[in-house]
Amino acid sequence: MGGLAALASEAGHRVTGCDAGVYPPMSDQLRALGIGLIEGYDTDQLALKPDVFVIGNVVSRARLPNGQARYPLMEAILDAGLPYISGPQWLADHVLQARHVLAVAGTHGKTTTTAMLTHILHQAGLQPGFLVGGVPLDFGVSARLGQRTSAHPRPLFVIEADEYDTAFFDKRSKFVHYRPRTAILNNLEYDHADIFENLAAIERQFHHLIRSVPAQGRLVVNRDGQALQRVLAMGSWSDVAEFGASPDSPWQVHGSEQHFTVQHQGRALGEIRWTLSGQHNQLNALAAVIAAEHVGVQPAQACEALSQFKNVKRRMEVVARIGSGSKAITLYDDFAHHPTAIQTTLEGLRRQVGSAARILAVFEPRSNTMKLGTMRDQLPSSLASADLVFCFSGGLDWDAAQSLTPLGERASTHDQIPQLVQAIASAAQPGDHIVCMSNGGFGGIHQQLAQALGQHAPSPL
Repeated sequence: MGGLAALASEAGHRVTGCDAGVYPPMSDQLRALGIGLIEGYDTDQLALKPDVFVIGNVVSRARLPNGQARYPLMEAILDAGLPYISGPQWLADHVLQARHVLAVAGTHGKTTTTAMLTHILHQAGLQPGFLVGGVPLDFGVSARLGQRTSAHPRPLFVIEADEYDTAFFDKRSKFVHYRPRTAILNNLEYDHADIFENLAAIERQFHHLIRSVPAQGRLVVNRDGQALQRVLAMGSWSDVAEFGASPDSPWQVHGSEQHFTVQHQGRALGEIRWTLSGQHNQLNALAAVIAAEHVGVQPAQACEALSQFKNVKRRMEVVARIGSGSKAITLYDDFAHHPTAIQTTLEGLRRQVGSAARILAVFEPRSNTMKLGTMRDQLPSSLASADLVFCFSGGLDWDAAQSLTPLGERASTHDQIPQLVQAIASAAQPGDHIVCMSNGGFGGIHQQLAQALGQHAPSPL
């Protein structure tokens, strides 16, 4: 929704918006763009008299225990018969029409892959528009309208294509609205337990996306994903370019995580040198290269661009170093919240720092799926690469300590942020790598930890 606000503002509209507890980096971006932020959902906002209310999917018809509406502004909009529209529908009607849309879908890696693809197209001079669910460090903003160039018949627009539902009045997945001509299907696992009964229900939504891709379009599909193969088996009508880690994948990568080649049918087409870790990022890059080729960017050029890629804020972003040299404590901020994402993040860091360094994993089960406890049994194995695990258990309806029992004394749970910060600071040692993982603001833990570590970190040995 913050990205939509940025696009509407760039298009010349006067934009305001309301939410509860907006946190960086989006809050900083909106203020920098001069977009008014209103805290809460009070009905007095009707006095702004906008042409239309663009409704995000956090808004519902829910009631508080006292019977009052959780979102009174929405109730007032309905009572007054005022015009409203969902965010994805507004985007489709006002931005995506007549553009070549490149959509990036998948349970994991959407934001990073969208940023990679946008970076490639930008470096190729194609001036793409984009909407990313984060802030790419190469651009400093999460959305931009882009421009038409002579190099492509249609203006390009790269979008992170989320399978979550559109709005309380439109239960289709968001990405159904986007009508892409190029679609990346990066991976598919069960998630969003609050709205999807099972994996099959998500697979049906992915097939709805495939149905909208034209015959001249391209599907870039991870061959290793069984769920995606089931989706393809439902029917496809476009060119399918498959990639993956398996030996029989037409598109592959070969080499180390920081230096590897992109290959098609066994022929090397380009090489990438970067500082990102994890096989998942190699596959993200591979998908972006294949999608860029569909709009005319040669793989060698795409690989050269990715060698300059700076990643996205909150994707293993180093937010502080306490101390100096090899004994410095490194503090990371990461968006991982699904067990698979937690596992790949920690395994990638482990390969990067080696077996001798200690990794402290600090995580908040904040997503709706994690709050429901649907995947709590997967947490111990997802955290296996960490030496110590600290879980923020505030607001959970399930016993986090019991779920983490297989980790023994390596794991601890804390239901207050100050208590959590104190425990981490007390356990930290010179040379540690501390990864804070959450899809929210995490109570400002990064700043609190940096301060506490500065005070409590032991002197280098």
